[in-house]
Amino acid sequence: MTATRQGDDTTLGSDVVLAIGLSLSAATLAAAAVPVRRGVDEPAIWLAAGFALLATVTFLSRRYGVVERRIGGPLAAGSGVLVVLSAGYAINQGVLGSIVVPGLEWSISLVFTAFLVGAGVVAVGVADYAGISNSGLKRRTVQFLEMLAVGSIGLIAMFIAQVLLASPAIFLLGSLSELQWMVLTYLSFAVGLGSVAIGYLRFRGYGLSYIDLEVPTVRTVLWTVGGLIVLFGILVGASFLMAATGVETAGHGTVEEAEQNPELLIVIIPAMLLFVGPFEELLYRNVIQKSLYETFSRYGAVVVASVVFAFVHVLAYATDGPGQVLASLVMIFALSLVLGVIYERTENLVVPAVIHGMFNAIQFAMLYVV
Repeated sequence: MTATRQGDDTTLGSDVVLAIGLSLSAATLAAAAVPVRRGVDEPAIWLAAGFALLATVTFLSRRYGVVERRIGGPLAAGSGVLVVLSAGYAINQGVLGSIVVPGLEWSISLVFTAFLVGAGVVAVGVADYAGISNSGLKRRTVQFLEMLAVGSIGLIAMFIAQVLLASPAIFLLGSLSELQWMVLTYLSFAVGLGSVAIGYLRFRGYGLSYIDLEVPTVRTVLWTVGGLIVLFGILVGASFLMAATGVETAGHGTVEEAEQNPELLIVIIPAMLLFVGPFEELLYRNVIQKSLYETFSRYGAVVVASVVFAFVHVLAYATDGPGQVLASLVMIFALSLVLGVIYERTENLVVPAVIHGMFNAIQFAMLYVV
């Protein structure tokens, strides 16, 4: 499948797209430059400012026809990626570059602003390279926000389901033990995500045939084994890289509970296989990623769905500072990319669901062994 959908202008760069890219890159440059001017000596901030300047010059050159689309787009997107990585590293090291908004007394992290806006620079750079028109960019933005809302509603639905299931459980059993609460939590997980997935499909007029369930074959078994190897390879490699660079990640709330009470693993390990893997993949891959195929390229949909997937995990890792949470979300994003590609290649929900569930279950099982 091509990088753009039918109906997009693939010959000339859009003036609006370039104007948005120029505005975002200039805002990123300003957000990174202010801490530098205030004497912040973190090299990562200087790098972020330098790459933001490169992105700004690139979009400016593109707008006036100095640089071609197939050169300017990747250069701007690549500069944006480097801004995100540099700013993210600075945040992880505790450099926030916060300022107080006059009159409001709100504290805003300029480095985090550079991180977020830099991600927008990446998206617009890719759009420019793909020759996406103004209307094409609008459609993609609207669908991204729609899928972000669906993913977030899934998170809310889990809490609502827990409340609805807890009331009769407490009425019948009285006070619930920690183990019983854990069972209830994972049942709520399945009910919440499953309800949102089915509800959205009904809202869009899709039947259950939209769900890609197929009997496993030798090919899908090979994808499953290979996927697990790749995920654990990324996990080990990223762990070594983070240790070497001094990057710290946040602890997962469930992991901390399991470490304090190992008996919970009796519920957690099978729940990863029966509930977490299948129902997260149902909503975030089979519903959200597949819906994104309508507007994005296949691999573009994988990336956007992974952004949504990482976003909804913020609360799960909100046990440490913003830098540690951000590092953990980057890891989730990378692992989600693998699951998304596997789903795109196999078009069978069973494969990423099994890989996801086994990946989580094995990690929790290692807690028990250790």
